[in-house]
Amino acid sequence: MKNLLLWLLFFALAIQLPAQTKERLSLDHYTDYEWASNPRLSPDGKQVLYSRGWINLKDDRRETDLWIVNIDGSMNRFFLNGSNGLWSPDGTKVAFTKQGAPSGNQIFIKYLGVEGEPTQITKLEKSPSGMSWSPDGKYIAFTMHVDAEPALKMSGIPKPPKGAKWTEAPRVIDQVDYSADRVGFLPRGYRQIFIVPAEGGTARQITDGDWDAGGGLEWTKDGKHILFSSYRKPEAEYARRQNNLYSVEVMTGKITELTTRLGSEGSPVVSPDGKKVAFTGSIDTKNFYADSKLFVMNLDGSGVKMITESFDERPSSPMWAPDGTGVYFTISEKGTRNLYFADLNGKVKKVTDGNHMLSTNDISKNGQVVAAWTDPHHPSDIVAFNLKNPADMKHITDVNSDVLDFVQLGEVEEIWYDSKDGTKVQGWIVKPPQFDPNKKYPLVLRIHGGPHGMYNVGFNYNFQLHAAQDQVVLYTNPRGSTGYGYDFANAIQNAYPGEDYEDLMAGVDEVIAKGYIDENKMYVYGGSGGGVLTSWIVGQTDRFAAASVNYPVTNWFSFVGTTDGAGWYYNFEKFPWEDPSEHIRRSPLMYVDNVKTPTMLMCGEDDLRTPISQTEEYYQALKMNKVPTVMIRFNKEYHGTSSKPSNFLRTFGYLNAWFEKHSEKKVQP
Repeated sequence: MKNLLLWLLFFALAIQLPAQTKERLSLDHYTDYEWASNPRLSPDGKQVLYSRGWINLKDDRRETDLWIVNIDGSMNRFFLNGSNGLWSPDGTKVAFTKQGAPSGNQIFIKYLGVEGEPTQITKLEKSPSGMSWSPDGKYIAFTMHVDAEPALKMSGIPKPPKGAKWTEAPRVIDQVDYSADRVGFLPRGYRQIFIVPAEGGTARQITDGDWDAGGGLEWTKDGKHILFSSYRKPEAEYARRQNNLYSVEVMTGKITELTTRLGSEGSPVVSPDGKKVAFTGSIDTKNFYADSKLFVMNLDGSGVKMITESFDERPSSPMWAPDGTGVYFTISEKGTRNLYFADLNGKVKKVTDGNHMLSTNDISKNGQVVAAWTDPHHPSDIVAFNLKNPADMKHITDVNSDVLDFVQLGEVEEIWYDSKDGTKVQGWIVKPPQFDPNKKYPLVLRIHGGPHGMYNVGFNYNFQLHAAQDQVVLYTNPRGSTGYGYDFANAIQNAYPGEDYEDLMAGVDEVIAKGYIDENKMYVYGGSGGGVLTSWIVGQTDRFAAASVNYPVTNWFSFVGTTDGAGWYYNFEKFPWEDPSEHIRRSPLMYVDNVKTPTMLMCGEDDLRTPISQTEEYYQALKMNKVPTVMIRFNKEYHGTSSKPSNFLRTFGYLNAWFEKHSEKKVQP
């Protein structure tokens, strides 16, 4: 009776207490933010190995650990520190990479159920990538850079005197592509395929020559050959978007060309019976944007057949059906990503359906599927389902519940609207928590990069931060975006920026028409391709109170010869030395005299994709025209301003400061 009275008293008090008020998202929450990715099913289908990312604020880097969870979501536990985890074929061990001796990433093996530290099985001078187990579990294949002879050796110079401190020797370059963003200057040489015994030992190189090998390594079922992507032709470095599939015999190194189709091929996957290969391949075109399809062929390269010919989207991550009757793959479309299936006759069907981003890369023999999943209000987690009932999708991790369960996020509304010429454009509006349609809110227009990319319905921390500050966010997929078919993505061919500007402005008008936007407090920003369009926008209109142009291209003429790859020379119909008119006409720098909008610029000091000189050109032009501007130069950043956690926080801090400083559009006299 006493216990009953106590329980009734507790219940009476509880129902009188107000529900706990949720707080708003902030930059402080970011330090506890985590993300799950790359799930891998154990061979028996009972466990899932996955990567779990987290922020090491003390050392200013993002870390990755490997975790294991049972397929039913139970026993979610830390496994070890590392990344790129792969089960061995018998499920008794896991291969992964982490820092090791002598330097850089090395390959390690961890035996399940065995005490002790993991075993480092490589001691490589350069970091390996693209690991793949042999079918018998005795070897691991990987790719690694191999240096080539210098392009030019010095001749006839004296040796330095003893104890001399000469300036570091010059860098000798003769490659077409000699640098890569987030890498730096590329050493002269090529990526080659190696194999190493799973028990440790000397890695053996099995490909050679003046060609890169990679594109996804796939062993044949008998373990005698490895399939890979390359372009082993004369002057291959000048070939644009060309790769074929090859087979290398593991014991002898003999290489056989399997395909000769024009286009870029990769991601080969051998069928369960070992007789066929599925792969993705682009369609050869002179256009800057290339479409991609799914193909199947016999193991010897004969009988190549396109099985998604009538499907106007780009397949990725091909996986054979357990019974070999067709191929599963993922499609990103209209802001979502789902799983599809194509049979060998080319009939395509949608397997999963939902307003989410589903990244699938593993299917078991009994049809069990694991995938990384995210939607507008949930960061990435791991889900599982069976192909027999894909609608019954079970969440087996929840890595951010300890943070986001106590945070109220902004609601996300999908919109479709007509652009200037009637083209349908998709976008999304993120509203502040406790949104009141009768109030007036500032608007933030955020523009994606690429330009051939796609904003999606996955969780976006930045958008929710703006919403938490009582700002309405608009993000859209203008022409040039992927996920809406080839013609839509290719609509900016030789015309970038162009009609994509009209698509963005029509989206702004669509939100304004809803009645809750303060038109004197509208802001715009974006990075990379989004920086291109932001700098273009402020040269075309003064409707925004402030803008931030982040790691942009502002001068196509000077950009094409300084970026980290020759491919951008094909952005317009003619090379700039043949006819510079289009490079000039499409450069935001040419319209800087029209700019009245206070415009901040942000760029990484080490950016090799859109070099900081592009930012400097625009900054100096703005200053000469006395437009309010600042240039923020981020240390230890390549393309972007957020690879370091501290710089992510600073990026948002500077955006806040700039928008607050110019918190209302000044009426022009």
